[in-house]
Amino acid sequence: MHLTHLSLADFRSYAGAEVELGPGVSCFLGPNGQGKTNLVEAVGYLATLGSHRVAADAPLVRMGAERAVLRALVREGERQQLVELEVNPGRANRARLNRSTQVRPRDLLGIVRTVLFAPEDLRLVKGDPTERRRFLDELVTARVPRLAGVRAEYERVLKQRNSLLKSAAMARRHGGRGMDLSTLDVWDQHLARVGAELVVRRLSLLEALRPLADKAYEQVAPGGGPVVLEYRGSTVEEGTGAVGRAEHEALLAAALTEARPREIERGVTLVGPHRDDLLVRLGEFPAKGYASHGESWSLALALRLASYGLLREEGPEPILILDDVFAELDARRRHRLAELVVSAEQVLVTAAVPEDVPEILAGTRFEVSEGEVTRVVAE
Repeated sequence: MHLTHLSLADFRSYAGAEVELGPGVSCFLGPNGQGKTNLVEAVGYLATLGSHRVAADAPLVRMGAERAVLRALVREGERQQLVELEVNPGRANRARLNRSTQVRPRDLLGIVRTVLFAPEDLRLVKGDPTERRRFLDELVTARVPRLAGVRAEYERVLKQRNSLLKSAAMARRHGGRGMDLSTLDVWDQHLARVGAELVVRRLSLLEALRPLADKAYEQVAPGGGPVVLEYRGSTVEEGTGAVGRAEHEALLAAALTEARPREIERGVTLVGPHRDDLLVRLGEFPAKGYASHGESWSLALALRLASYGLLREEGPEPILILDDVFAELDARRRHRLAELVVSAEQVLVTAAVPEDVPEILAGTRFEVSEGEVTRVVAE
């Protein structure tokens, strides 16, 4: 899989941009603040319906514009598809596929497949659990796009349940009579059902990802492992864990029942996959708090390379995006990373200076300056 054309209108710093692409390596070069990352962010957004830099859509729209439009031509073998997404902050985004408007944004998932490594990925190791849950869920959806609906349903149920708990907590604090919480049983059933599906998918993903992550870390930082990935959650304990969805559903339902008094007191749902975490260890020690800066970078890189390897095994080869990562790596790790990715069908690289990019990733080069993208013609 690779992009043959990327078009942006009122996205970030770009009033408009048209970039012709092809298989192999494409490097976008230019000083910081010129719009390099905006280009690859757009590609990542088309793949995941989210940005790796911000949580909300509003910053993605150029100042003064009402909406942003992203378009890409995607080639997979002999088949080419046109993917279009209109970003409307505060309103529903709109999608088109091959000019048809009879699609939802999440119907685009799986058409553009990417694995994006960026400086923000250090948070996978050093950040809070939110970052690691997002990593798992985006990869789960990349493997099985229809699970975007499961994620959306879980968020809907969680929001409704939290609203009910918040109202109950406020009534109790103000000395009012207890609210009728009979509907909470219904929401508990919904949350347990959908939450169990999400947990099972995460666990299945980790089972496939573990050997690939350990192998990738050994390739990037020989002798530094092993890498251990462990799921921590409401229905999974160290060394144990139910195998099937029904078992997880029963365990989650029981956990919700046990936590209900505390949840009513605090006005929020305290158990469920939205509270779970992925523990990343180097040998016996948790990476967070113990790993050095270099080890943390290598771990984050190993997680992304493992994701790339997994998606490539299971379906169309994803587009690999390396956003300003070589500047963060020492010469040895730069060289190893370049050797690992050079054979990918399409690699998009951003860097401030050409010297940051290893020679074997020379490929096609573009200069990015003040929102203008210019292909560099080799002399």
